[in-house]
Parts: sequence; C-alpha cells; structure tokens
Amino acid sequence: MNQMDGLHLELPDLVLLTPFNAVADYDHYLARLRQIPHAFDQATVNMRQGMRDGLMPPRYLLEKVAAEADDVASRTGENSPFATPVKEFPSSVTPTEQKRLRDAVLAVIAGQIVPSYRRFAAFVGNEYAPHGRTDPGVWSLPDGEARYRFQIRRITTTNMTPEEIHALGLKQVDEVEAEMLAVAHKLGFKDLASLNDHIKSERSFYATSGEQVLDLYTNYARGMEPELPKLFGRLPKSKLTVIPMEASRSRNAVPADYTDGTADGSRPGHINVNEWDPEHRLMLNIEAIAYHEGIPGHHLQLSLAQEIKNLPEFRRHAGYTAFVEGWALYAERLGKEVGHYQDPYSDYGRLENEMWRAIRLVIDTGVHEKHWSRDQMVEYFHRYTAMDEPNLQSEVDRYIAWPGQALAYKLGQLEILKLREEARQKLGDKFDIRAFHDEVLGNGALPLDVLNSEVNAWISSQVKQ
Repeated sequence: MNQMDGLHLELPDLVLLTPFNAVADYDHYLARLRQIPHAFDQATVNMRQGMRDGLMPPRYLLEKVAAEADDVASRTGENSPFATPVKEFPSSVTPTEQKRLRDAVLAVIAGQIVPSYRRFAAFVGNEYAPHGRTDPGVWSLPDGEARYRFQIRRITTTNMTPEEIHALGLKQVDEVEAEMLAVAHKLGFKDLASLNDHIKSERSFYATSGEQVLDLYTNYARGMEPELPKLFGRLPKSKLTVIPMEASRSRNAVPADYTDGTADGSRPGHINVNEWDPEHRLMLNIEAIAYHEGIPGHHLQLSLAQEIKNLPEFRRHAGYTAFVEGWALYAERLGKEVGHYQDPYSDYGRLENEMWRAIRLVIDTGVHEKHWSRDQMVEYFHRYTAMDEPNLQSEVDRYIAWPGQALAYKLGQLEILKLREEARQKLGDKFDIRAFHDEVLGNGALPLDVLNSEVNAWISSQVKQ
C-alpha cells in the first residue's frame, strides 16, 4: 500500500473494468463488492506482519494513504464511485431489475464498503503509519541493499549495478541538456535557466481547466492515428479512448496513465487523464505523454501483444517493465519523426520528458543507494527542468514508494534505440522502419536480453535475403 497503489485506490477501478451489459453483469459486480471487506481484512493482516518484521514504507507516504481511504469513505450513497454503474442502465435491464440492483448496490456501499474504508483509514492512520520508516531510501530496510539490487534485476531485466545506472544517468542528463539548450537558443533564450524561468512564470503555458487537459490528450491521440501506417505494418484492432482519471487517486497520481482494453475488443483501452489542480499543470509535455500512454505507445504495444494468436495467454499479457515502458518512451520520439511537435514549446516539452526519465536514473539510485534525502531529489529536478510542482512532487514520492521502477523507462528506450541503429547499419538500404517495429513488437513484451537476441536474429535473416 502506498499513495499510488493498493486496494484503496484500485478497487474503484472495478467500475471501469467490469462490463455492464446485462443483469448478470450487475450481479457479478455485487458479488465482487461484497468481498471488499474480506480483501481489506487480508491486506491488514499482511500489513501487521510487515510491522512485526520491520518492513515498512515511509511514514509520510502512509499518512497520504489514510487520507485517500478517508476520501473514498466520505463519498457515500450515489456519490460513491462504486455507485456509478447504477446511475444509468442498459435497455436490456428492466425497471424492476434496475430498482433491485440499485437498492442492492447502495446497501452494500452503506453497510460494507464505507465501513471497510473507514476501518482501513483508521488502521493506517492510527496504527500502521506511526511505525513507518523515517528514511526515504529502501536501503534503510532489513537487507535493503540486496532488496534494491533484486528490484533492479527484476524490473530492468539487466545486470546493471546501481553505480553503473547512476553514472549512465549523469551522462544522459548532460546529453539531453545539450539538446534542450539548442531549442532554448532557437526560442531566443541565452540559457536553460532563463527559458525554464519563463515557462514557470508564463500563465499561458498552464491549463485553465481539467476539460482543457482532457481535450488536449484526445486531440493529440486522434492526430497520431493517421500517421501509424508510416511506422508499422501491423496495427491493433482495439480502440483507444481518453477519459478522466478516477478522482480518488488523482491527487497523488501521474499526469496520465493507461488501462489496457480486452483482447476481444469489448472494452477499449483508456488514457486516464489527471484533471486535479489543472491551473498548476504545464501543458508543454501533454503531446509527448499522449503518444507515450496512447499511440504509438502503451495502447499500440499492449493491444498488439494481446492479439498475437500464436502466443500462450500468459505471454500475451506479460508485463516486463523495461520493455513496456522503454517502448512507450521510445514512442514519444516517433511523433517527432512523422512531423509532429510543430510548436517549439511542445518539442521542448518532449525534451523535458526525456530529461525527466534521465533524471530518474540519477535520483532513484540516489535515494535508494546513495542515501539521498527527499529534498536532494526535489532540488535535482528543479535544477534541470521546468516541471510543474504537482507533477514534480508526486514523481519524487513515486520513486521513494516504488524502488527501481522508474529506471525501466530510459534503460528500455536506450536498448531499442541501440537495436534500431544496429539494424540500420547492417541492413543499409534494406532497412524498413515498419518491419523493425513489427519485429520489436511481434513477440509481445520480452526481457531486454531476449529482445536483443530476437532482433539480432531477425537482422541476420534480413541480411541473407
């Protein structure tokens, strides 16, 4: 449990993930709702074991968890996120059944779900959080150093050490900074500090409403669709929609994230857009994030994987983070290659995203290996970016809560870029960007070493043709 993940935040997503086409779907939903108290009881048992073992998240993040659970508990009756499905029914459900189902759902919310959330919030706030650790780094846990190395191996599928990753991050920061400086000069600024100060103080770069942010994501995603045949031979059948993020998790969440659809296409994939505090959210990097979360990023890659018929089920839904997130970061650049990012400030936002992911290599290893404080992490972000404060603060807390995960993006992207350059050099005139992308995505998500082997085998086969 932390401020970004856990039952208290994930359970409201049942509304997005459950079909509501017939009476049986509502009865299945009710059955799930009635198990929520049991699920919280199980989680609480595990958390008490964590207290006994000294395996605790940071206290200040747990205080956020208690507040989040309290927020869900405060929304009762038809205001509860769990009541959304009974506000409107499909025509196949008769009025009599509508009344039965609405009454039953509201009764479960009042009698079981709200009390469960209140008990959980009280447990976290009064019993669990006070035992949370005071140091942000995972190094402060029992066997913390070994735990961090295990997470790096599991999440990045590499054998890189924290020291190697930290050094690579410093190198990447310097390289991206040089690209950003070139854009700053084109915009008439003498250095990055001047441009970043301008961005931070210029009101027109910030959103005015959540609806504006949602529309921007929608328009960028729709605008990329006609470009996809230039980049891919195979395209997914699954559709993509853009929707507001569930309110209970938006305060501490990322600017946007993705929920994959179903393999049969009955539920489309979603970009979930964070509409919280829009007046303090920069719009410069929305274009890049739309390509990352939607197309040609997560939606395209994950949907194609689900549709590969000759893979076993568990492989079609595999989630190797370095591959999945590495591809999505790589996809941000593809927009540039097909002529998007026409606004130079939007292009600067793309580079800010590149810097954001390079910084992760430095400060994730900084906090979990080098004993950095949270203030050091924040200061490092401020030094190199114009990132808006809500995003910056949630990012720093994310790395503290989720050791190693943030390393996957840049490491995965760099591997794909390296393989692309190897293919281009070895194939020469035979190199086809669409065939390369189809090969990278054609086996679903893979560990990076397996991806390397598969792509190099493909390159060799192409050379012989």
